[in-house]
Amino acid sequence: MLRSTFTPLRSVAKSNLFQPKRFLAQAASTIPKTQDQTKPSNYKVVVIGGGSAGLSVASTLSNTLGDKAVAVVDPADVHYYQPLWTFVGAGLKTLEDSRMAMSDVMPEKAQWIKDSVATFKPDSNSIVLASGESISYDYLVVAAGIQVNWGKIKNLPETLGKNGVSSNYSPQSVEKTSEFIHSFKGGNALFTMPSTPIKCAGAPQKIMYLADEYWRKAGVRDQTKINYYTGLGKIFAIDKYANELLKICKARNLNINYTTDLVEIRPDSKEAVFNVLAGEAKGTTLTVPYEFMHVTPPMGAPDFIKSSSLSNADGWVDVNKETLRHNKYANVYAIGDCSSLPTSKTAAAITAQSAVLKNNLLGDIFGGKEVAKYDGYTSCPLVTGTDKLILAEFSGYTAQPLETFPFDQSKERYSTYLLTKEIIPDIYWRAMVKGNWDGPARFRKLFGSA
Repeated sequence: MLRSTFTPLRSVAKSNLFQPKRFLAQAASTIPKTQDQTKPSNYKVVVIGGGSAGLSVASTLSNTLGDKAVAVVDPADVHYYQPLWTFVGAGLKTLEDSRMAMSDVMPEKAQWIKDSVATFKPDSNSIVLASGESISYDYLVVAAGIQVNWGKIKNLPETLGKNGVSSNYSPQSVEKTSEFIHSFKGGNALFTMPSTPIKCAGAPQKIMYLADEYWRKAGVRDQTKINYYTGLGKIFAIDKYANELLKICKARNLNINYTTDLVEIRPDSKEAVFNVLAGEAKGTTLTVPYEFMHVTPPMGAPDFIKSSSLSNADGWVDVNKETLRHNKYANVYAIGDCSSLPTSKTAAAITAQSAVLKNNLLGDIFGGKEVAKYDGYTSCPLVTGTDKLILAEFSGYTAQPLETFPFDQSKERYSTYLLTKEIIPDIYWRAMVKGNWDGPARFRKLFGSA
């Protein structure tokens, strides 16, 4: 039934939803030929990162600019669709469902440089790779993602995946989450959210709702105390969705603890230590025993960006929040989690950002005058059970809902659960990484939601 219903959407996914036609006709005659067609050392565009953001940009640019005009720098062998890891951690999908060989998703016309960046040299339009090789560019797109700082929680790296401690934020431990949830017999279950920016900010609590449901079905919920510890002052940034989540937590007896940041795990005694960040107890620590703990590690800007002249004071690539162009270097852009854009770091945000970036960068190359502007759109599908979901869509710039469908998306629905679990992953593999999906804005207009 799902497949037949989804056929029209699959046709949409196969179509080219972002086709810069006004640039295509000029491409062949405008792009200079490189001398070494095997592996050039200079490129029209260099994209740093082969994740969701990097591929969505590189696919369109390489198709427009031609063979080997675009290089993608990424050392990974495997590309993951990470939003699926909530379902993997709950045992509803397999890890294999979320992965594909990097060679299979890399744009055919792009040059894949299987290496990492050691140093940016934007004043000379070049980068130095970890191998010591230097490559130059006319334009640079930084799509390097976010750095997961496992080591900032004492004893986490050596404890992860053992004795009930796991995390959905790593392919090495996400399957352990499911194993530990399914073998849990009761006791203290902790779910943590750090005070730092993270990718997919709803994921730390989504696994809590799924675990709660499983333990109810398994008959151990009455012997279980569930606590959610967040370093933030709210359960969710946007009030419309936060209010509904708080109702769910109250109805299901899920305890929310604000401004408490996990800083240490004591595996021998099975205790978690939290810093208290606000209130009368600010500056003190809180020690809590656990039988199960899902940890969301602190995250931050990648070190090689933080140490470069591309970064702002917080370490993110310093770009204009509307155009995605660097505030100092006019031929540098950034997209996604590594950027300074003040919105939630999600795959959905990347879809809207990529359309803006491609329009503006190709305009630079071919003399386009129309400047696209990003409005902060992002989305966080909040799974609250195995058949229900709150589809949060909003602008991180205005903190106001920016919903696609003509119904109240703050309410739990099976339709949005099915969309997130089955349909969006298909769109991701068939369209987004191929540069052919720029988000739901057009559907918002179609449904009259814009």
